[in-house]
Amino acid sequence: MRCKITVIGTGYVGLVTGTCFAEIGHEVICVDKDARKIGMLESGRVPIYEPGLEDMVERNMKAGRLSFSLDLAESCRDRDAIYIAVGTPSDPETGRADLSQVHGAAEEIGRALSQFSVIITKSTVPVGTNRMVAELARAVAASPDFVAVASNPEFMREGAAISDFMEPDRVVIGVEDPRASTIMQRIYAPLVEAEVPMLVTGIETAEMIKYAANSFLATKLSFINEVSDLCEAVGANIEEVARGIGLDKRIGLPFLKVGPGWGGSCFPKDTLAFQMTAQDAGVPARIIGAAIAANDARKASMADRVLAACGGSLEGKKVAVLGVTFKGQTDDMRESPSLSILPRLIAMGASVDAYDPAQPRDAQALLGDVRLVADPLDAVADADVLVVVTEWKVFRSYDLATLASRMRTKTLVDLRNLFSPAEAEQAGFASYSALGLSTKAN
Repeated sequence: MRCKITVIGTGYVGLVTGTCFAEIGHEVICVDKDARKIGMLESGRVPIYEPGLEDMVERNMKAGRLSFSLDLAESCRDRDAIYIAVGTPSDPETGRADLSQVHGAAEEIGRALSQFSVIITKSTVPVGTNRMVAELARAVAASPDFVAVASNPEFMREGAAISDFMEPDRVVIGVEDPRASTIMQRIYAPLVEAEVPMLVTGIETAEMIKYAANSFLATKLSFINEVSDLCEAVGANIEEVARGIGLDKRIGLPFLKVGPGWGGSCFPKDTLAFQMTAQDAGVPARIIGAAIAANDARKASMADRVLAACGGSLEGKKVAVLGVTFKGQTDDMRESPSLSILPRLIAMGASVDAYDPAQPRDAQALLGDVRLVADPLDAVADADVLVVVTEWKVFRSYDLATLASRMRTKTLVDLRNLFSPAEAEQAGFASYSALGLSTKAN
């Protein structure tokens, strides 16, 4: 049965969630206070980079299942479910999740309700937030009986968000009110019929599942990055080590890919929020604390690898960079390793030209003196070293020999291990450096 759903927030989570709900047959309104975003969406343009999303938005708008609005109050009337998918960034001073947007949305929703609706938190929030959402909404609603809440955390990866929504490992729902439970079952019926597992829990349990999952994955990444340093020191091959342990079904291959440190919209803020939740509860969180510290150190050390590859000096040298977003297939710059690495290279005396396929509109403001170029060939022209920072799939299709031919000094520092030593040598690179391989192409 079709549900009437409103999604508040048109960022990565909100826009993908709303569009995918429309795709499986529901009637969806996506709301945002940003008039620029809503104007773009109403004209069929998507303000974020997510493969396949623009076509899905257009298809569902034409089918009449998806619309966009600036009017939250009007969009929350006569709805079965209202999703909160606003930002919950880390407070820079405390590390705690900033819930001001969530609380503001809860109050606005409460004032707008004219009948029973379930308010569902899609944003990643600390334990206890959904109960606070219920209190805030009930305090201003025409009737407290109009309000029920549910926690429905998202598990989408940027760059693969649509497939993660449509074919998830599981759907997690934290709910207590039987009326809310019935609506949640209706919303996800198309996925459950496709044999997607649904886990129904208490509200606090659902909130904790999200933080625990992201904290575990971040820890796994920090672990394999530390293993890569040890591999480099003792002459082992990190890619073979990762495969060797990942084939153990108890461990698994995902999130054993070595890199320059994790970033993005989820892991940095969620690990900090997890740590703060543990602190508030008086429970030690030593492992996740160590993972955060290891990741910070990892990012800081990447510029030193470039320095070493260039003979110990970057003064007056040009560094060409492939990729500035925190991961490939997205335009998201949040907590990207490039924000730590590139300014440090400049501080060491280098000039930096960078190319990213997404051309993220906020990159220049974030990267300062880095020169962003529109073509990878412009980035490598007369460069002394080429540094791969982001694992864009399209980089694998580049002709390395052509890139090397335009460089002044043929040095490649591959921080994502996209290319093998043999590929680098065949392309004409005189020096090749990757993570955890301790191998040079000569």
